Amino acid sequence: MAGSQHWTAALTTVLAALIFQANGGSFSLRRVRHAKVLGFDWKNCGSPEAPAVLKTLTLSPDPIKIPGSLTAAASGSTLVELIAPLSLNVTLEKEVAGFWVKVPCLEELGSCHYKDACDLLNQLIPPGQDCPEPLHTYGLPCRCPFKAGSYSLPQSEFYLPYMDLPYWLTNGNYRVQGNLGGGGKELGCLKLSLSIHSD
Repeated sequence: MAGSQHWTAALTTVLAALIFQANGGSFSLRRVRHAKVLGFDWKNCGSPEAPAVLKTLTLSPDPIKIPGSLTAAASGSTLVELIAPLSLNVTLEKEVAGFWVKVPCLEELGSCHYKDACDLLNQLIPPGQDCPEPLHTYGLPCRCPFKAGSYSLPQSEFYLPYMDLPYWLTNGNYRVQGNLGGGGKELGCLKLSLSIHSD
């Protein structure tokens, strides 16, 4: 999974890391043989003054199969340079019996506060290492700082591998909100919704 411009690259990479880092967690995990992600949707949730905005994001097919191929394209912009530290507040909710229940922060996964998203990106992609494809091909950044500007990721294909997931993240409807901040100000906010069905 990847972003197009700096905000997209930072936030979606971190959100992807929050899911995929479950591979290294010590809580109860189970190997997912096959999973489907359905009904993916997104929207900006920042204030009108927030400088970082996702303009377009398309994913296909629907449902997205894991393991399997994913096609993604995105565009967006940030009016200010995004530099460390970038605080990230993630709120993860799961629908239970018709109600949305906040999932607590369990070993850095769930509804967590991260003091610096730049540190998370450095853990995911160590400094000195090339950004993963197709970011590298299109000259898109994957770690801080992110210069102000407008950027786009053309339609690109990714492969989603097998994964281990915590027991509470294997089936159901989910909502995720990520709020990015820096210098005491809100820089951007993104809401995602999706359903996961696995066996």
